[in-house]
Amino acid sequence: MNTIQYLEDQAARAERLAKRITDTPTVEKLLTFAGERRREIEAIAGKRRTA
Repeated sequence: MNTIQYLEDQAARAERLAKRITDTPTVEKLLTFAGERRREIEAIAGKRRTA
């Protein structure tokens, strides 16, 4: 599994979990985590396109 696949898996898991939880602070943390992983993916993909 490469880095992008790993980050995508982590983001998707966090988003799925956030849909099942009713605790607002936890949902916010999970969605923040997912967003950070997706930004990392964009940064890595951008570097690969320019390289």
